[in-house]
Amino acid sequence: MALSLPYVLMNIPLLSPELSWMLVGERLGNGHYLYVDIVDDIGPLSAYIYWSIDFLVGRSWWMYKLLAACIILFQIYYVNRLFILYKAFDNTSYVPALVMLVLFHFSFDLLTLSPALMGTTFIILALGQLFSQTLLNEQNTESILLVGLFGGIAVCFHFPMIVFLPFLLVAGITVSGFSFNQLILSLVGYFQPFVLCCIYFFWIGGLPEFITEFVLATRITSSYPHVTYIDLLTLLVAPLLFAVIGYFVGTVTTSITVNQQKQKQLMLLYTIFAIFSVFIANRRTPYQMVIILPGLTYFIAQIFIHLTNRKQLSFLFYTFILLIPAVGYTWTVYKIQSNKTWNYTLDETVQPYAKRIVVLGDEISAYQHASLASPYLNYRLSKRVLTDYTDHENMVEVYLNFLREKPTVIYDQEGLFEKIIEHIPALGELYQKEQKGVYRLSKE
Repeated sequence: MALSLPYVLMNIPLLSPELSWMLVGERLGNGHYLYVDIVDDIGPLSAYIYWSIDFLVGRSWWMYKLLAACIILFQIYYVNRLFILYKAFDNTSYVPALVMLVLFHFSFDLLTLSPALMGTTFIILALGQLFSQTLLNEQNTESILLVGLFGGIAVCFHFPMIVFLPFLLVAGITVSGFSFNQLILSLVGYFQPFVLCCIYFFWIGGLPEFITEFVLATRITSSYPHVTYIDLLTLLVAPLLFAVIGYFVGTVTTSITVNQQKQKQLMLLYTIFAIFSVFIANRRTPYQMVIILPGLTYFIAQIFIHLTNRKQLSFLFYTFILLIPAVGYTWTVYKIQSNKTWNYTLDETVQPYAKRIVVLGDEISAYQHASLASPYLNYRLSKRVLTDYTDHENMVEVYLNFLREKPTVIYDQEGLFEKIIEHIPALGELYQKEQKGVYRLSKE
């Protein structure tokens, strides 16, 4: 893709979330259990995708990009086919495909294999089933079940996709006209994937950890603020402006059928609910906004399909094609290459003092050339456990975790390990302070 080339030439370092996903896959591959032996809030289905990649090719940044490209192309194909199949526009057009392709380049991290990208794939599949319900006299029971099922699978990839549940209820009742029985059927489908995950983690003895780390994570700990909300707004303002223009162009310049009116209501609701998912995400990053793209695509495409004034059409078309990626390129150069984000890109020059380490802090660059030797991957979630000094059973578990894996070096970025040693003196006998914030294993 020519639009992706500038991002490739920028030589953007590995991202902190990308390394975290790789570490999850690596640790699962070593026989550890998610949430029990890996403290993180990643979706279970995403985690096992990363495990599959690690099993096949190890830590491969290029494999992440290749799989992401395949998923992106599928999403673009499916959304365009959806609009054609259900006659969202009067004329068959591939304009939505072009619009969505451009939108994927308003930030470089939309092109990586994130849980948000994988989860959005199933949200789009669910959207396709909802579109089928907009046809008159087309009340398909299988389609209603699949709406819920795809939505539930999406949540198991990325928890912020939970916003699809209220969307399903509102859209199902107000737009698709679900009966009570149909609504219950869709909810049964929605909760099936989650219940199966609960059964699996109950079987391995990790159900409380699954609920705490995956479901309640964003409630019990703050998100990683890699970028500011101003950054997100900067990237999104141009696409939103074009979407608003498209909405009014589609409303003023053309008359639409009853089915198209339902589809328009559906996409408007979808876009509104999708925006809310950004605010409940575990990491504040641009890639969280990938779920918004189908809604933006629908409205922006109407500019180029319905507008008849050639001069206005040409101006808006070239402005869109050039402006959206240009904002992304400029923002990347300004924020990423000048390192003006919070622990988003990793420092490639950091060399760890050992191959098996633990980083107790938010800056995880040292893991680029080392493996995680404890359950404590997500520091913010781990901190809740590591600082619960009044719970003696918990402190014993912390001690046993370090004793079992015996990381060679511990990077104590906030002085937390020093406090742990005060409450667990036996750990102090295992580790000696080598320098400020660095502890080395003294006894094998």
